[in-house]
Amino acid sequence: MQEEVELEEKKRFQMPHTYVIIFGIVIVAWLLTFIVPAGKFSTEEVEYETGDGGTETQEVLQQDSFRYMHPLEQDVLHAKLEELSQDEKTLSDLQVDKNDLTQVLDENQKLSLEQLANIGLSEDNLYELYGNSIYDTSENLNKTAQVWGTEDHYGFGVFNYLFEGLVTGDRFSSAIGIVAMLLVVGGAFGIIMKTGAIDAGIYAFLRNAKGMQDLAIPLIFIAFSFMGATFGASEEVIAFAIIIVPFTIALGYDSITAVTITIAAAEIGNAASWMSPFSIAIAQGIAGLPALSGAGFRIVMWIVITLLSCGYTVRYARKIKADPTRSVTYKTDGYFRENLANSSDEDHTFTLGHKLILLELLVGLIWIVYGVMAQGFTIPEMASQFFVIGLGAGVIAIVLQVNGMKINDVATAFQDGVADLAPTAAVVGMAQGILLVLGGSDAGSYSALNTILHSVGELLSGVPSMIAAWFMYIFQSLFNLIVTSNSGQAALTMPIMAPLADLAGVTRQVAVLCFQLGAGFVDAFTPVSASLIGVLGVARMDWSQWAKFQIKMQGFLFIIGSAFIIGAVLIGYH
Repeated sequence: MQEEVELEEKKRFQMPHTYVIIFGIVIVAWLLTFIVPAGKFSTEEVEYETGDGGTETQEVLQQDSFRYMHPLEQDVLHAKLEELSQDEKTLSDLQVDKNDLTQVLDENQKLSLEQLANIGLSEDNLYELYGNSIYDTSENLNKTAQVWGTEDHYGFGVFNYLFEGLVTGDRFSSAIGIVAMLLVVGGAFGIIMKTGAIDAGIYAFLRNAKGMQDLAIPLIFIAFSFMGATFGASEEVIAFAIIIVPFTIALGYDSITAVTITIAAAEIGNAASWMSPFSIAIAQGIAGLPALSGAGFRIVMWIVITLLSCGYTVRYARKIKADPTRSVTYKTDGYFRENLANSSDEDHTFTLGHKLILLELLVGLIWIVYGVMAQGFTIPEMASQFFVIGLGAGVIAIVLQVNGMKINDVATAFQDGVADLAPTAAVVGMAQGILLVLGGSDAGSYSALNTILHSVGELLSGVPSMIAAWFMYIFQSLFNLIVTSNSGQAALTMPIMAPLADLAGVTRQVAVLCFQLGAGFVDAFTPVSASLIGVLGVARMDWSQWAKFQIKMQGFLFIIGSAFIIGAVLIGYH
């Protein structure tokens, strides 16, 4: 009978593994670059006000500076540069050495933009001096990755997307910074989980909080939504999820509920935020609006969206509690249920060691939140904080003989924790590979993504205001599937969307609203989001499982977001 059930399950359609889905997206993105020609913008530094009254700068694209990639008109370019080599004032302004330019002209009959960039004469400089006159504008070129290759040999190849994706960015961003932090977090919490302190704490709560368990889901959801709204909580949610996932399952819910009340709630809060320093402040600065203006409307919006989303989550959670087998993660959640069920009564005893480890964990999490909000800590500092928290838990466990742990047990637990999150770290690199295949997110470099951005702006010009605003929201949502950095998306889209809003009769405040709702909601869905993938890794959940649930919630959120966009247009929100 059991064999028949297993055979029947194998015959059913199975959602592809996350790795398969991302690989498919990479191939589709690659094929798209054969169709969509490459384009770029000139960029500039703009200054904007921060919420605390200070100022910061952000590199943004210049709205009317888009151009396609064309072949160079070699004769025209040579003639122009020969003239430039005699213009010492312009060369001085450009900080280009005359001898270097003369040498390049003498040694190369066929010039390239790379050769000129090497002597300090960038494509932006050339375009500012000569416009399209140095290009053969009758032909648009595509920028397409090779089948195989690296930057050093044959050029970037599509089948190198994983490695190149893993090594993009720096220690402060995805993928390098996020991947390193995930491995450190995994190791640190491997130690904490090995002590049994979290399991013992969960059972202590269940024993002493009879009748209050039902309040846990809405209270946690609202707390994380507030964290997302106030300081853009994202990567730091991974640490909380390590505690909340087994806690939620112990209450009779599933890991989908746990992920929703943590990272999804934080992204929903960020989407409806009135003060997020990583999205609202930057987008408003680029749009030429006062920092954190229009807060009254957004505070009301945050309250409404948070309560409605919380209600949606509670309704789902109650269905799962009534019949846990209805969850798409019922099987994978078995890992947590078995851990709890296999623990002996002695394991459930809430010892002094357990209490001290949880107290140390609580102090550590407060330290992380304080560091992010008050000290400006980012990924390197948070990774170090997580390591200290894990090390502290290990020391307490050794000294007080918690769970019989010795120093080698601490090292093994760290190793196992790293191994648990290694597959998740790989997904982060894969997701970054999608962006690389499309040519990257740099507005100042030729890419198919820049052409798509420009084309959408052209399509929306001249459209009635209500429709224009709604389609801005749709575009920002779709764009976030690829570019998940709120500040990066603001820098790429707002220089186009802000003046486009003027032409469509929509206020710039509405354009910012379209950006924040589109960018925020979809962050809780896209497999490109490193923070989401990190939390899913903690929950031992495949992205495809999460997508089955979240696609419905995204529809719910999209309807709410559309209602606020339409309302903002009707009242002339400014």
